[in-house]
Amino acid sequence: MFHPSIFDYSTVKSAMLPIPSPFSIATNGVTSSSRVVVGLSGGVDSSAAAAILHHQGYEVIGVTLWLMKGKGQCCSEGMIDAAAICEELGIIHHIVDMRDVFQTEIIDYLVSGYGSGVTPLPCSQCNKTVKFMPMLQYAQSELGCHRIATGHYARIQFDPSCGRYQLLRAVDSHKDQSYFLYDLSQDVLAHVLFPLGELTKSVTREIATHYNLRTANKPESQDLCLVESSGSMRSFLDQYLAPKPGTIVDEQGKILGHHEGIQYYTIGQRKGLGIAHHEPLYVTRLDVGRNQVVVGPRSSGQSQECGVHRVNWLSIPLPDNPLSTQVQVRYRAPAVPATLIPQNDGNVRLIFDEPQFGVTPGQAAVFYQDDRVLGGGIILNEPDNLSLKL
Repeated sequence: MFHPSIFDYSTVKSAMLPIPSPFSIATNGVTSSSRVVVGLSGGVDSSAAAAILHHQGYEVIGVTLWLMKGKGQCCSEGMIDAAAICEELGIIHHIVDMRDVFQTEIIDYLVSGYGSGVTPLPCSQCNKTVKFMPMLQYAQSELGCHRIATGHYARIQFDPSCGRYQLLRAVDSHKDQSYFLYDLSQDVLAHVLFPLGELTKSVTREIATHYNLRTANKPESQDLCLVESSGSMRSFLDQYLAPKPGTIVDEQGKILGHHEGIQYYTIGQRKGLGIAHHEPLYVTRLDVGRNQVVVGPRSSGQSQECGVHRVNWLSIPLPDNPLSTQVQVRYRAPAVPATLIPQNDGNVRLIFDEPQFGVTPGQAAVFYQDDRVLGGGIILNEPDNLSLKL
């Protein structure tokens, strides 16, 4: 139970990294090293992060990224709530127009991936190319501020023995978001704070309630922002990809049904196939060339290995030799033991100790050592095709 009078914020401070060197920029007698830009989405997590830092004595500046084009999009409500939170806390609020960047880096990326028969992971891509680095660059160039913070559930530690910042899972395993942060750089980790990394979600809400934040009881988003704004992933894709009817076949090529476009399917999918069969069938492959959705029993959807490209090594440098690790291939999937084999071109081959179901091209494979994120990358279509690019 959270008690405002006795709550120990040292647990929050332990998630904050020391910046390697002091900064001399000062504004109104306050050095920039005590200033922090907080990314505010309008949700309870980022609101609580801002409130925690503000009440710790940081000079907090709120920044909201405007991501979606068009009226009535999901950003509108978020920007209103973010502005209101800044007014409640008595801090400055900036809105940064990132709509063109979001269109190029996320929407075009998703459309290209789905049209190519893969299921892209937009969140890690968005964190890397739209949120963290652009927000840090804006803080430094426009606000003279060298620290940023977000409401993500993750932790960071600096390891002096290797001179690298370590990304760790959050204390709250149910809210841990380290999977989506694997693609951040050391430059970003050196300047980012995660005030919620040591907290549980329930404590975060109690903090928001204690500070009378309007977002304290705001429901969590249940899906991708693009899906929420469009109503469904299919409705979103229909804006960009025309239906292209084709066949649903078994592994021997026998036609079992028809589809309206491979973009509506993903590896491991069972529901929505529209096929009557004597046993449950799952999508095992998307054949773009033949415009076919290939289905089979669950056993056919098991993978012993996969290839990974666009690999980012985070807490460790690129290993020279095979490495035993735990790998997470979906956000809600458990991390499983695997052997990681570095390739000469910088890609990785993963061999799982036990075959895994639904290993999906376009999703992230994130490598862990206990709570530490070693790195991660994007799963390839075929394990032997390590040159394939999404």
